[in-house]
Amino acid sequence: DADGATACAVGVRGLRALGADVDFIVPNRFEFGYGLTPEIVALAAKRRPHLIVTVDNGIASVDGVAAAAAHGIDVLVTDHHLPGPALPAPAIIVNPNQPGCGFPSKHIAGVGVMFYVLLATRALLRDRGAFAARAEPNLADLLDLVALGTVADVVRLDQTNRVFVEQGLARLRAGRAQPGVLALFAVAGRDHRRATAFDLGFVAGPRLNAAGRLADMTIGIRCLLATTAAEAAPLAAELDRLNRERREVEAAMQEEALADLADFADAPPADQCTLCLFRPEWHQGVVGIVASRLKDRFHRPAVVFARAADGELRGSGRSIRGFHLRDALDLVAKRAPGTITRFGGHAFAAGLTLPEAALPAFRAAFEAAARERLTPADLAATCETDGALAPGELTFALAQSLQQQVWGQGLPAPVFDDTFAVRGSRIVGGRHTKLSLERDGERFDAILFGHAEPLPGRIRAAYRPGVNEWQGSASLELTIEHWLPAA
Repeated sequence: DADGATACAVGVRGLRALGADVDFIVPNRFEFGYGLTPEIVALAAKRRPHLIVTVDNGIASVDGVAAAAAHGIDVLVTDHHLPGPALPAPAIIVNPNQPGCGFPSKHIAGVGVMFYVLLATRALLRDRGAFAARAEPNLADLLDLVALGTVADVVRLDQTNRVFVEQGLARLRAGRAQPGVLALFAVAGRDHRRATAFDLGFVAGPRLNAAGRLADMTIGIRCLLATTAAEAAPLAAELDRLNRERREVEAAMQEEALADLADFADAPPADQCTLCLFRPEWHQGVVGIVASRLKDRFHRPAVVFARAADGELRGSGRSIRGFHLRDALDLVAKRAPGTITRFGGHAFAAGLTLPEAALPAFRAAFEAAARERLTPADLAATCETDGALAPGELTFALAQSLQQQVWGQGLPAPVFDDTFAVRGSRIVGGRHTKLSLERDGERFDAILFGHAEPLPGRIRAAYRPGVNEWQGSASLELTIEHWLPAA
């Protein structure tokens, strides 16, 4: 994904700047699976490396690290995922979430871990006098990549991550980003001089992720490693094409998933806590996005599966507050041995593999685990807002000011709510609604994504003030997050 791709690019660029002879391997995850597997070690061993460095993976690669040791290859694991019961050995492990680690920020992404490893390596080389005859590399040049991976991986914006994102955006706005990042903005029609955290998460990030979902993330990494605009442009164009293809696949899968859940949508059973879907024709690389859409729509932990090789299913899950997804999968694996072949992830996102024949058993055990942990209140979707704005406060200047700040996981952008009269609407893009709203004599343009049905004359809406840029002009536009009919 984008975190792994940016971590790889940061590692390659940083280590080369420090004087290392370094290359990268990104095996096809559909063929080799996730993490440092023995098969990947065998692939790497053909290049006769002294050291394998993992980025954004490796904490669960017990067999892979053992295989590397058998080949006489040392391993440095850089990861941020939660460890399992056994740590890989023999390996040097840098992971803020491993037992005994005193690093205060437990939420940095894989790219942040790799960046800190580079800082420590440079400090060690400095102490050894390696820069007596040459200048130290400026690792701050990599902060646009660190910011991109941090936002795209939706990690909590604690103080460390917020600094990463702020500094990376500053470099982007100044035109001092990597050519590949600037090229991603260009193919999306976005002005890097006005880059925001939204652009990192919803413009550049998805284009990088599309390569890993539908093809080979090597394309994305090569784009981030490009040294000139001419080298980066065709790679960014290919990533943009893959992202358009990904959107088409996702839309078809989501429509089919909603058809499978038609009865649930009409009358959600009060005692059903989870969603677990599978169709044999679904694409492995897009199941995580569909799971996220279903989780958002129905406010239930959702796992979506696609058929892999050798009679296995590969699934991706997304969860809601109050239900730690990785811990739940661990519980299922212990209660129903043989159901889950492999799993890993976080509280809110996880991946797993299981035999196709085990799907009914998994579905039942997963639902049972959720019923033990989730209350009816947990399953009731809520929308927290910052209240209403007074007349005259909802302005273009406010939207501009909010857009320049760093928002994200754990530090969401403000959401306001109020009652509006709907003065006009039209469908755009086939499935979105452009609105003209009125409140206290003031008119506002608004957009409601993923909704093409008519709205009532008055609505109570939760919204975010935003800036709409179109053909060189910018204006205030409200993004409607949720709405209800108003009296």
